[in-house]
Amino acid sequence: MLGDQSAGQRSVPAYHFRVITIVSGLPRSGTSLMMQMLAGGGIEAVTDGRRVADPDNPRGYFEDDRVKRLKTNHAWLGEAQGKAVKIVHILLRDLPTNGFEYRVIWMQRRMSEVLASQRAMLTRQGKAGAALNEAKLGGVFAAQMAEVEKWLAAQAAFRVLPVNYHELIADPSGHAAKICEFLGGSLDEAAMAQAVDASLYRQRSEGERPV
Repeated sequence: MLGDQSAGQRSVPAYHFRVITIVSGLPRSGTSLMMQMLAGGGIEAVTDGRRVADPDNPRGYFEDDRVKRLKTNHAWLGEAQGKAVKIVHILLRDLPTNGFEYRVIWMQRRMSEVLASQRAMLTRQGKAGAALNEAKLGGVFAAQMAEVEKWLAAQAAFRVLPVNYHELIADPSGHAAKICEFLGGSLDEAAMAQAVDASLYRQRSEGERPV
């Protein structure tokens, strides 16, 4: 829990208790990993526990179905203050822009890796989506990300920290420190870094700009 303090740890600033931390990005871009890091650091995850761990996310998904209905019902967001919520990129614009303050950790990953990971997941689940035209889907995803980034930049209630998935895997400690600073400090950076398991980085490509 956020308020739990170990010996020698700095006190948690009031900041944490009024801001909603959002983890967002494309599906399969490392959002679940980031939620694991935040939970390890001491920020409680908002999750209903319905989607359980599986071979694609062996440490869990950290999702809450209420996120899918943000456009019509966001009354529960008050409960998310001081906590972390995972919201897929396209739904960020359904968040109310008045009455809340958000810190968005914006996960970026090479598109070929995102698509390969999604294909592997759908194939494992036996879903028809595995046969989607990846070039077309990649173009749609890239356009959506650009639109949402533009929208975020225009919103006073949002601050954004981009995190490159590839670089996060390579330097967990350095990124844990940056994330901790972005979120106001007093997180357990060592535990955040320990949440990163490079063996789970199973879809790799080189020389491509992350989206």
